[in-house]
Amino acid sequence: MIEELAKENFKKYLKSNDYRVTPERFEVLEAILQKDGHFDADELFLKMKTNESKVSRATVYNTLDLLQECGIISRYRFGENHSRYEKAIGRPHHDHLICLECGDIIEFVNQKLLKIQKDVCKENNFKSTNSTLQIFGKCNKCQTKN
Repeated sequence: MIEELAKENFKKYLKSNDYRVTPERFEVLEAILQKDGHFDADELFLKMKTNESKVSRATVYNTLDLLQECGIISRYRFGENHSRYEKAIGRPHHDHLICLECGDIIEFVNQKLLKIQKDVCKENNFKSTNSTLQIFGKCNKCQTKN
């Protein structure tokens, strides 16, 4: 169901912004919909190549930009030199704890933080479209190793 909604939203976005609706763009979307968790563009491209896709690296990168613009995926920078992505459609708002030692990314939802964000926006007459909180440190596993 979410897959069909994502495809429909993407098709509408492409048409309304005068982008071509191509099979390659939807092949990238399909590969993303099959993924769980966070991924980067090269990881997605290599996975598609392993599955004998003919989609170019440039098409993957350009399609990721379009999917992020229309809200199907989210883009993050977790203190790395490249962007990571994850599906946004059909998922609740969440934030991230990032372990600087092992690279684990722990997702969490906290209603108090959501309320604070809403209150801050209201106090400043600000209309939020998106937000993310990233907390960097050491996960429990890495703390107990040292």
